[in-house]
Amino acid sequence: MNLTTLKYIVALDNYRNFVKAAEACGVSQPSLSTAIKNMEAELDIRIFDRDAHPVEPTAIGEKIIAMARVTLHNAAQIEEFVKGERGEEGGDLNLGIIPTIAPYILPDLFRELHRLHPAVKLKVSEMRTSAIVEKLVNAELDMAILATPLERKELLEIPLYYEKFEAYVSPEDALWTQKEVFSDQLPSDRLWVLQEGHCLRSQVFKFCHRKSRTHAEYEAGSIDTLVRVVDANGGYTVIPELHVSFLSESQKSNVRPITGRMPAAVAGGESEPCPACVPVREVSLVIREDFVRERLLNIVATAVKNIIPEPMLDSRLKKFAIKI
Repeated sequence: MNLTTLKYIVALDNYRNFVKAAEACGVSQPSLSTAIKNMEAELDIRIFDRDAHPVEPTAIGEKIIAMARVTLHNAAQIEEFVKGERGEEGGDLNLGIIPTIAPYILPDLFRELHRLHPAVKLKVSEMRTSAIVEKLVNAELDMAILATPLERKELLEIPLYYEKFEAYVSPEDALWTQKEVFSDQLPSDRLWVLQEGHCLRSQVFKFCHRKSRTHAEYEAGSIDTLVRVVDANGGYTVIPELHVSFLSESQKSNVRPITGRMPAAVAGGESEPCPACVPVREVSLVIREDFVRERLLNIVATAVKNIIPEPMLDSRLKKFAIKI
């Protein structure tokens, strides 16, 4: 058993086809097949069911492949660690990012890395939080940019920035006449939301006043779609602060800041505005707890610092390099 054979079984699990897996590994199909058979003989088990179409791992094979992914991840980290100690940079970076953050970071992140660190080969997978977390845990991604906290003990979260929420309101809605709206008075019966599974949806529901179901029966898959739905049908939606720059000038007139206020019981009478209560989302770089590519982590964090407006950045990120 060796790292090369581990790469072969991971590739075959990815492609579920011997020819495609061999092409991805840059070897002939017989060489890949023979190496996997030799590993199965050495372990005296079957990793793959070759009678299935497409080929698929056995129950024990799935567990072995999962361990192989972690082993390959750790081996790659050793190589990157040595490069970092030598002052070298570069290598492959597999990054996960959620759809409600990607539009505001990715275009400039590609540009920054290409400009400052051309040796870094960035590969990005855009998917929902649950899928990204699973791939991080299984060592299929190196790092991710997610809304946090996740409360997963096997993952480390490094806060990058904090983003306020804004209400995007139809001129036909009663909220439009207000200069700002209080988070505890946002009615859910006129609210258009993202589909189930988007973390932004759950964050919005944490501060919206939920007395009844959301507006109509439609839940959108993107923030752009939510804005267009409000334009055409009335009501309102909640958008991240960074999305405002994506709006036209006429649409920007429909944006209202969402502010918090201290409950009456705490304020000692009537409720009062509370700047510290303004709803925000924390956006972080997330890595496995065994991640060792510190230099690469700081390259990505620095690129994000160059993209995000300075007032939004985490105070520690402004002053210090990341140490792991």
